[in-house]
Amino acid sequence: MNSAAPPVFRFAPSPNGALHLGHAYSALLNQRMAREAGGSLLLRIEDIDTARCTPELEAAMLHDLAWLGIEWSGEPRRQSQHFSAYVEALDKLRQDGLIYPAFMSRAEIRNAVEDKSDWPCDLDGNPHYPGDERSWSAKQRESMIVNRPNHAWRLDMRVALERADNGQSWTEYGHESDKDNRTVVAAPSAWGDVILARSDTPTSYHLSVVLDDAQQSITHVVRGKDLYHATSIHRLLQELLGLPAPQYHHHDLILAEDGRKLSKSSDDTSLQSLRKAGHTPADIRQMVGL
Repeated sequence: MNSAAPPVFRFAPSPNGALHLGHAYSALLNQRMAREAGGSLLLRIEDIDTARCTPELEAAMLHDLAWLGIEWSGEPRRQSQHFSAYVEALDKLRQDGLIYPAFMSRAEIRNAVEDKSDWPCDLDGNPHYPGDERSWSAKQRESMIVNRPNHAWRLDMRVALERADNGQSWTEYGHESDKDNRTVVAAPSAWGDVILARSDTPTSYHLSVVLDDAQQSITHVVRGKDLYHATSIHRLLQELLGLPAPQYHHHDLILAEDGRKLSKSSDDTSLQSLRKAGHTPADIRQMVGL
């Protein structure tokens, strides 16, 4: 993990529920790896969902992190304060002919493909977008936006891959040694025409995360394996927007006893409930294997 400048890590939770053991593991691992590398750790608050992310939940989240002993440099970056930067990037993609307005609802998408057993689905099991809006003229799109203001902006994957030469990859680095580093070939086409923004929210996780990583000069992204495949989308967007590519480390997830991914709606593994039950930060570190 050697580089000319000190490495920069980030922990980026969303204040839409209580932090649980999985968040604790990721935050503690980011902090440990940043210190071992002689780098810094930044905090990003991913609150583009302004309905679900509230000041009360953010305050509780910051309290949990302070109790756990997480220390970060500078002020946290709040995504909700940077919508204008996301709009600017979306406009660039629109001007470059890389995105299009899509008007089909989830129900309409399901109905359109229900009799097509061989219709491709993304890695989350959602069918690729079947609409033909990508081939519409600018006049057709403008007219439809007037009649159906609720729409999404989707990436035209075919055009995007042509522009990016379909040669993206990323460095997946190991925790213990540089010998564990490997190059992963990205496969963004598996996701189809992903949503990059909606008419009521001018960005998506995929768009905002690559812009934020670039703005904060993040060199090392340490996050859960549930986002491993999404890195293909992020690398493609970095290529299209001329953004630098961090190195990535996707860590194992902390799972519930039945093997399921932990949920913010389950209170038994929340840091708040564990703290109220008398557990200490040292107990939490032991629980997550750190």
